[in-house]
Amino acid sequence: MLRNLLVQAILLPQPPKYLGLQALRQIGQRTISTASRRHFKNKVPEKQKLFQEDDEIPLYLKGGVADALLYRATMILTVGGTAYAIYELAVASFPKKQE
Repeated sequence: MLRNLLVQAILLPQPPKYLGLQALRQIGQRTISTASRRHFKNKVPEKQKLFQEDDEIPLYLKGGVADALLYRATMILTVGGTAYAIYELAVASFPKKQE
């Protein structure tokens, strides 16, 4: 009756016993790969047409809403940072009175 039982085991991957150059090269090839498994459509020609059009839109805004939001956020941070730097410079230029 015990002969009919099947035993199935899942073996975990074991590290190589000898980590030589060959083993390291194989590990490196497995973990770092520049090959893409998905095939993406080449969008470069479409982007070239978009950015080369003469439609009176500044180049930094031709990307649409995302570019406009990034541009505005950059301008707000730049103006805010400049104002804060001037404020801190004014505070540092007038020392506190000693009592």
